[in-house]
Amino acid sequence: MNAPAPSSRTGDTPADNLLEESILPTWITQRPISLWGFVWIWIGLAVVIATFQYGANGITGGLSLPMVMLVVFAATLTLSVIMTLTADIGTEHGLSFSVYLRAPFGTLGTHLPSVSRGLVAACWFGIQTYLGALAINGLVEYWTGFSSWPLWYALFLAVQIVNVALGIKAIERLASIAAPCILAISLWMYYTLDGIADLEGTNIWTFASQSDDMTLVAFFIINMVVWAPLAVDIPSITRFVAVEPKERRFLRRNRSILLAQFIVLPVMQAWISFIGAVSVITTGLWNPIEVIQGQSTGFVLGLLLLMVVLAQWSTNTAANVIPAALNFVNAAAPYLSYRMAVVLAGVVGTAVMPWLLLDNLFSFLSYYGGFIAAIAGIMIADYYVLRRRRLNVPDLFDSHGQYRYTRGFNPAAVIAWFLASGISLLQPDYAYVIAFPIAFVAYLVLMRTWILPRFPQAEITEGHPDTYLATSVGKSWVHDAGRGGFRRVDTEDLARDDTRTDL
Repeated sequence: MNAPAPSSRTGDTPADNLLEESILPTWITQRPISLWGFVWIWIGLAVVIATFQYGANGITGGLSLPMVMLVVFAATLTLSVIMTLTADIGTEHGLSFSVYLRAPFGTLGTHLPSVSRGLVAACWFGIQTYLGALAINGLVEYWTGFSSWPLWYALFLAVQIVNVALGIKAIERLASIAAPCILAISLWMYYTLDGIADLEGTNIWTFASQSDDMTLVAFFIINMVVWAPLAVDIPSITRFVAVEPKERRFLRRNRSILLAQFIVLPVMQAWISFIGAVSVITTGLWNPIEVIQGQSTGFVLGLLLLMVVLAQWSTNTAANVIPAALNFVNAAAPYLSYRMAVVLAGVVGTAVMPWLLLDNLFSFLSYYGGFIAAIAGIMIADYYVLRRRRLNVPDLFDSHGQYRYTRGFNPAAVIAWFLASGISLLQPDYAYVIAFPIAFVAYLVLMRTWILPRFPQAEITEGHPDTYLATSVGKSWVHDAGRGGFRRVDTEDLARDDTRTDL
């Protein structure tokens, strides 16, 4: 049999506000990102301007260069554990972050954390666009004398919105082009900066600042926080990563995710922070745009600045625009389409005035780290401990199903989230490691003692049967518009339909 193409409408039913084509589960046959495609995406994602600044702040805070690299690598590797656990939601069920959160938070409660996450992603969208605009402005000003970063901001924003609206394959193609450019920029910076250090007689490996402002623990945690938002939202991307059906072994089913997140991401993060650290040692500057403008001229300057623009573009699309758009769609379905949500992300990202937000970047990171960590704790407790990776996916799209809880809100998740986030604000520098365990434990206790006896969850009460699995048993969750519901369809019976690769 042929499975019908997914649809964003089921007619005038009570569940319509939970349905929109871009947030329906992806089929196994609708996941076009290959292993290398996912690797390229992560290389592109790794070049966040903040990472250069982290390396520089470690040096100015009194840490040695080897210690900076070691801590960044270890912190990123630690976060990769959480990110890989949440990624399985996408590879197993084809679900986005905001749709999955209907299970722990409720069909309406999901909007509290998901819209919050969408706003953070939109803020980063604005920051990265602003930095790209500065690079464009530096290039144009060098060649023509004309300077107007707001103009280039508007144009760069528009180009990115169009690119993301074209779909996930366009994003993968961009990453495959951007990744080599990113590596080329970093290598040029290293050899240039190393030459400066030799001329000045500076040993970058033994350089030590007189400051002792930075502790190892604080530096470790702040380096986890940079990818904390994407660590919870990664299912929105992994739902498009190619997987092998009927593969029950976790490591083999998620091998593309493991390679990218346990090897590529930590190595790239350590390398980029290294460049930022060496930059501040040799030039007193950490921002790659300023370093490039100060150390190059002519054709080399133009080429490097164009690469910087490409790097910001690549990072923005997957890490910020997609998460923001899908979370906004979830909140306003079916009235907000994916493409209109992309535009909305650009509007929000500009409205927060990222040029001012960048000046307070570390405060911004510290304060949102706690509420993101609390979401991660709830997700992992819910998906692995309570449900054991099983999900009643049809009820995620049913406003009167088991995930309705109390008028669409699950009090256990809401209380655990606010409790953990609130306590973590008492120590914002350590918010992530405070909020995660509190949310994890509080959610489990409240669910087992209060919520589950009142609101039975089929995948739990039935003993976690395989009927609530998808990829690992060779099935896909298919929305049947004609029948107004969902079916699990065998991989070999799925229509070879690529219509969902545009998100």
